Amino acid sequence: MAVTTTPDLPGSSATPAAPGRAALASPGRRPSRTAANAVLLLVGVAFVVPLAWLFLSAVDPAATARTGLPETVSTENFSAVLTADIALRPLLVSFVLSFGAAAVTVLASVLASYPLSRYQMRFSKPFMYTVLFGTCLPVTAIMVPVFSLAVRTNLLDSLWATALFMAATSLPMAIWMTKNFMDSVPVSLEEAAWMDGASAMSALRRIVVPLMRPGLAVVFIYVFMQAWGNFFVPFLLLRSPEKQPAAVTIYQFFGQFGAIHYGQLAAFSLLYSLPVIVLYVIVSRGIGGSFAMSGAVKG
Repeated sequence: MAVTTTPDLPGSSATPAAPGRAALASPGRRPSRTAANAVLLLVGVAFVVPLAWLFLSAVDPAATARTGLPETVSTENFSAVLTADIALRPLLVSFVLSFGAAAVTVLASVLASYPLSRYQMRFSKPFMYTVLFGTCLPVTAIMVPVFSLAVRTNLLDSLWATALFMAATSLPMAIWMTKNFMDSVPVSLEEAAWMDGASAMSALRRIVVPLMRPGLAVVFIYVFMQAWGNFFVPFLLLRSPEKQPAAVTIYQFFGQFGAIHYGQLAAFSLLYSLPVIVLYVIVSRGIGGSFAMSGAVKG
């Protein structure tokens, strides 16, 4: 008796599995996934351990360089640093310097990015490459002539001069970022405003800037954080103790002969990082993370 076989249909269960599915289920990728998780775990521990030391040492009156649970939890370290000379005045000076540098940088970057984004010029690309090169220039390489210039012009120990210089050092990267954000705003919106009689600066102020507020917030936070953590520039240009920001006065916790007040140092570090976190949360919630331009142009 002859045995007849029927060919397997494409939808039948006898069809072999796709090679992609077999590759996904193959156990050969498990070692690589395990190695990646181990590397991520090590990176996470490297970040978590210093933060844990800060929180634990800030509430430990007898804190040391070692990380461990405190025997007694107290706010003694915060009470010791929350004074006008130790924390309040340096934090206020840091806020004035950082906010002033960020505001000047955002304003200058908007005015510089507008012609680069809206007009076709012969020197646009060379100028942008020059700006990009300026982001790679270290500040320490120009501090000697800047210090000499500040001495000759009697601008040494001046808060506003220091804020302007910090804004100038952040301007190349701010221009590069602002131009990319401005390129995403449609030119047709400005053309509609021009048809209604608005000038170029009026269209920039009333249409372009409001639509790129999330991008300007990113630039503002970037410059603010750079200025907030800057130690070298205020250390050289500000000589009076009452004008030094928190990034400089943090070294007062390092005493002579290696004596360090670890608990007060941890408490001051937490207070020092708090304004940047609060600013980031406020800006991210108040502005959002995307450009709201849907429906701006009627079809």
